Amino acid sequence: MPKTRPALCLLLLLTLLPVPARAEKQAVLLLQWLPQAQFAGFYVARDKGFYREAGVDLTIRAGGPDILASRELARGAVEFATMFLATGIQRRSEGMPLVHLAQLVQRSALMLVARRDSGIREPKDLDGRRVSLWDNEFQLQPMALFQRLGIVPDVVPQGFSLNLFLRGGVAAASAMWYNEYHTLLSAGIDADELTVFFFADMGLNFPEDGIYCLERTWEQDPDLCRAVVGATLKGWRYAFDHPDEALEIVLAQMREARVPANRAHQKWMLARMRDIILPPGREDRLGRLDRLDYQRTASVLLERGLIPFALTYERFTREALP
Repeated sequence: MPKTRPALCLLLLLTLLPVPARAEKQAVLLLQWLPQAQFAGFYVARDKGFYREAGVDLTIRAGGPDILASRELARGAVEFATMFLATGIQRRSEGMPLVHLAQLVQRSALMLVARRDSGIREPKDLDGRRVSLWDNEFQLQPMALFQRLGIVPDVVPQGFSLNLFLRGGVAAASAMWYNEYHTLLSAGIDADELTVFFFADMGLNFPEDGIYCLERTWEQDPDLCRAVVGATLKGWRYAFDHPDEALEIVLAQMREARVPANRAHQKWMLARMRDIILPPGREDRLGRLDRLDYQRTASVLLERGLIPFALTYERFTREALP
């Protein structure tokens, strides 16, 4: 029998050894609210291993009423965060060196709701009435509306729930189409008992959830930024193609975080998220920030004195899409 060549033995040995896994980059992404179907794409991407496939060990942190995504990003506690476009523009104009990586929500879902029997028929009727608004970064659109109309509602802080509105403590309240509006319907209020004012229908259609990071994060590792964005978009596509599976992933995350989980409500939310992430005519623009949307949002904030100046589209955004 011929002798086995040493080189061949070495080759056989190498093929039997385990292939070392690609080193994963570690990063933290902060969402601007508690776990719910609003963020299904992120949780699906993590659950399905899309971030790891992209070479990222991504930790997803939940936000909440007392956690400002922009503040955590500014102090370096996280590498990435989600914010409304108007918030991103405002923070950048105030000197925070953040950049926009991807735009998820293309159409505003923010609204004000009032009981029809309150006598409120149009936004001007809110003048002098008690209106509850979420604090901090969620007040830019309402404030722009009030200034444009020249009205001064009696603004009170809005908490985690709509209990104040349900008990008649305020005449109108903030709501998201995919969340609080459905909560009111589930509470037994008929749609025809409500007067709703969509900001998108009042010249204030500000795109909402987007992904941001600090300039230094982009400059130091643009590949990491692209990997996080690419895996997130993959997660959203999967969620919309497999809504039942995505719903189970979201509900499991909510239970783990001890957040009340209602299947019917989360199903509504996921369906509405598809409506505003992939609105008609923009189905092929997942993750892209339209230049005109940016310019319109920045112009309104500037005109209403809510920001001192606005950057150009090119300085505000980065090419992070796959």
